[in-house]
Amino acid sequence: MRRQNISTGTMWEPIIGYSRAVRVGDTVHVSGTTATGADGKLVGVGDAHAQTVQTLRNIEFALQQAGARLEDVVRTRMFVANIAEWEKVGRAHGEFFGKIRPATAMVQVAALVSPEMLVEIEAEAIVLSSTT
Repeated sequence: MRRQNISTGTMWEPIIGYSRAVRVGDTVHVSGTTATGADGKLVGVGDAHAQTVQTLRNIEFALQQAGARLEDVVRTRMFVANIAEWEKVGRAHGEFFGKIRPATAMVQVAALVSPEMLVEIEAEAIVLSSTT
């Protein structure tokens, strides 16, 4: 099977040694993703819902680069800085995955890379149909 590394071109990828996503066969793994905008700045500072929406848009873009869609996602993992914000994060997740309903987990972590980051999400997808 062929391995395809997907890069978003951030300065952190070569330093840390990771890819935004990796596709092997029909499986796509998306790395922990945050609410970074195209300009490299954090979107939605102080707003867990807005950060989750941007994070999921970033995941959707990575999936598309790997030839997958949100509908192919079978698992997500949500890491939140404050579990008291779970409803905001969960509502945004539901806006993207309400009909898809992947397996998921949401856990509070001690900290993310930046104190302004409120959420980080990983995703796994299995491509069952061709995408266009």
